Amino acid sequence: MSVAPALVKELRDKTGCGMMDCKRALEETGADVDAAVDLLRKKGLADLAKRSERSTNEGIVDAYIHGEGNLAVLVEVNCETDFVARNDDFKQFAHDVAMQVAAASPQFVTRDEVPEELVKAEREIYRAQALQEGKPEKIVDKIIDGKVEKFFKTVCLMEQVFIKDQDKTIETHLGELVSKIGENISIRRFSRFRLGEEL
Repeated sequence: MSVAPALVKELRDKTGCGMMDCKRALEETGADVDAAVDLLRKKGLADLAKRSERSTNEGIVDAYIHGEGNLAVLVEVNCETDFVARNDDFKQFAHDVAMQVAAASPQFVTRDEVPEELVKAEREIYRAQALQEGKPEKIVDKIIDGKVEKFFKTVCLMEQVFIKDQDKTIETHLGELVSKIGENISIRRFSRFRLGEEL
């Protein structure tokens, strides 16, 4: 199938993916731009999984200071080579992550980092709430599972909705960058400081 160059350009502008990737995605989806965007996002996540075994010893620490200096974030984002660490898209991603941490206040990078005792405590709170509301015992576990998933989406950076694009998560955003750059990239850690918070 022949794809109009204007469509390829439109898809490239939307996703930032390479011209050939955009052309192939449009060919696979019958020149449906929205479907091609979804396909490229899925491919980005697949690439992310495939590359996640590679070590990431390079990268940058980015800082974001909000307003008059009453809120600041430091974030470490790693990649495989110092060449990518100097790449503008990589630097922009690190800055996006720092802004996300400032705005959405996650507590962990991934759900693997959430202590089991914290999840257990949340489950007990949700159980007590459901029973107090008079929910039937047989559906309480399903309600709890749903609330735990929402909890992860709130406290885990990778599962949060990206503040600059509500149609994707930080994980999807990362997957797109991995697909574009062709290296494993990982968010290692972050710290969020609010003036007077611990006082």
